[in-house]
Amino acid sequence: MKKYVIFACAVAVSQLLSAQTLKDAIYKTDNERFSDAVIDFSNLAKQESTNGTNYFYFGELYFERGLMSKNDKVYLDSALLFWEKAYFVDPTNPISLVAKGKALWVKGQTDSGKQEFLKAATSTKNKNAEVLRAIAETYIDAEKQNLDEAILLLETAVKLDPKNEDGHLLLGDALLEKTPQNGSPAIKSYNKVLEINPKSPRGIVRVAKLYQRAQNFEEANKYYQQAKDIDATYAPAYRENAELNMLFKQSAKAIENWKKYLELNNSQEARYRFVTALFNGKQYCDVIPEIENLQRQGFTNFYMERMISYSAVDCAQSDAALVQKGLQASDRFFSLVPQEKIIFMDYKYRGLLYSKNNQDSLAIVELEKASSLDAEAAKELSGDIGRLYMKLKKYEKVIEAYSLKKSALGLSATEYFELGRAYFFGPKNFMSADSAFAKLVELSPTYAPGYLWRARSSYPLDPTKEKWLAKPYLEEVYKLVKPEERAVGPNKAMVMEACKYLGDYYINSIEKDIAKAKEYWNVVKELDPADKQAAAFFKANGN
Repeated sequence: MKKYVIFACAVAVSQLLSAQTLKDAIYKTDNERFSDAVIDFSNLAKQESTNGTNYFYFGELYFERGLMSKNDKVYLDSALLFWEKAYFVDPTNPISLVAKGKALWVKGQTDSGKQEFLKAATSTKNKNAEVLRAIAETYIDAEKQNLDEAILLLETAVKLDPKNEDGHLLLGDALLEKTPQNGSPAIKSYNKVLEINPKSPRGIVRVAKLYQRAQNFEEANKYYQQAKDIDATYAPAYRENAELNMLFKQSAKAIENWKKYLELNNSQEARYRFVTALFNGKQYCDVIPEIENLQRQGFTNFYMERMISYSAVDCAQSDAALVQKGLQASDRFFSLVPQEKIIFMDYKYRGLLYSKNNQDSLAIVELEKASSLDAEAAKELSGDIGRLYMKLKKYEKVIEAYSLKKSALGLSATEYFELGRAYFFGPKNFMSADSAFAKLVELSPTYAPGYLWRARSSYPLDPTKEKWLAKPYLEEVYKLVKPEERAVGPNKAMVMEACKYLGDYYINSIEKDIAKAKEYWNVVKELDPADKQAAAFFKANGN
C-alpha cells in the first residue's frame, strides 16, 4: 500500500511538472521568445512522446513564427508536421483532433478540417473550453477565416471558463477582425481580461493596439508603457510600441524599442522586423549590414533584396562599392520576385542605381519602365529622365520629359536651366530657351549664369545688334559677380563675355560712351592681358 501511495505521488508530481513546463513553453511562444520555446517543446516531446497536446502547441509555435515572417513556408511546414504528429501519436485526444483539423484547414481542405473540429468538439460534448478556443483560433488566424463561427465558439468557451484570459483575448481578436472599423465590441472583451487580471500585459497591449488603430498616440503609448512596467520581459510590448513610434514618425524611439525587443528575442524573425523598422525610419546606411548579417544566417527573401537596392541609393554615404551592392541586390530581387509583386519603385531604384554607376542608357530604360506602370510615377520620374537625357545630349527627349514635369508638378530652377539649354542646343528654339531662362532667374534672381543664358538666347534673335537685346541680362551678370570673384572658376569666362558685349555697346550703339566702354574693356584686360579684342580696342581708342 505504501509503495502504491509513493508511486501515485510520483505520477502526480510528474504530471504537475509537465503541465508547468507546457505552460512555460506556451508563455514563451506568446512572449515571442521562440528559440527558448523550441527548447522547452523539444524537451516535452522527449519526456512525453505520445502526448498529442505537446505536439499541437509545438505546431502553434511554428505557425505563429510563420505569421510573423509573412507565412514563411519553412515554418508553416514545421507547424503542419507537428499537428499531424499530434494526431498520429495520440488520436483519441480531442486536442489532437483539433491539430489534425487545423492541418487540413491551413492546407485549404476546409471541409475536411471542419469535420475534424466537429469530432473534437462533440467528443467533449462541447464542454472543453480549451478545445473550443483552439478551433476558434484557427478560424481567426488562418488565411481562410470563419469569424462568425469563431465568435460563437468563444462565447461558449468564456461561459465554460469565465476566468480564463485566453478566451476573452481571442473573442476580442475575433470581434476586431470582424469589425475593424469599430473597436467597441473588442474592447469589452479586452477589458474583461483586465478585470480578471489587471496586470495582464497581453490585455494591456491589446487595449493599446485599439488606441493605435484610432490614431491616438498618447493613449496607445501610455498603455504600452504600462505593459512594459508590469513585465519588463514581455517582448511584444516593445515591438508594438516600436511600430506605434514608426506610425508617428518617431524613428529614434522606435529603434530604441526594437533594440530592447531584440535583447529579449534575438531571433531571425525579430531582426528582420527590426531591419524593416530601420528601413521605414530612413536609417538606410544601417539597413544593409543588418540584412547582410541575416543573409549569412540563411535568412532571405525578395523584400530584403528590395530594401538593399533602395538603401544603396538613399544612404547618405553611398559610394561606388555600395552602388554595386545595390545593383547585385536588384539583380537578385528580379530573379526572385513574382511578376505581380513588382512595383514601379523597383524599376525606379534600379534606374537610379544605374545612373549612380554612370550607366545612363540603362538607367533611362528602367525609369521609363517605372513610368509605364504608374501615371503619377511618370510625372515624378520625368525630372530624372530629363536629367539623364541631358547628359546624353538627346535634347528632344529632354524637352519631352521636362515639359511633362512642368505641366504636372512644376520645374525646379535647375530643371529650367536644363530645359532652356535643351531648346538652345536641340531644335534651336531660342524664344522657348529664353522663356525657360526667364523662369530660372525668376526662381533664382541672384544666379548669374541664368542671365548669361538669357543673353545667349537673345544673340540669335538680334544678330546685327540692332536692338541690343542681351544688354540688360549681361549687366546683371556684371553686377552679380563681385570684383574679387571675377577670376574664380567659370566666372572669368562669363564676366569677359559680358564685358566684351557691354564694351561693344558703348562704342557702337546710340549711347556711345568711350569712358564707359573703357571701364568694361579694362576688366577684360585685367582678366586676360593677352586678349586680342581688348588689345584691338585700346589700340584704336588709347589707354
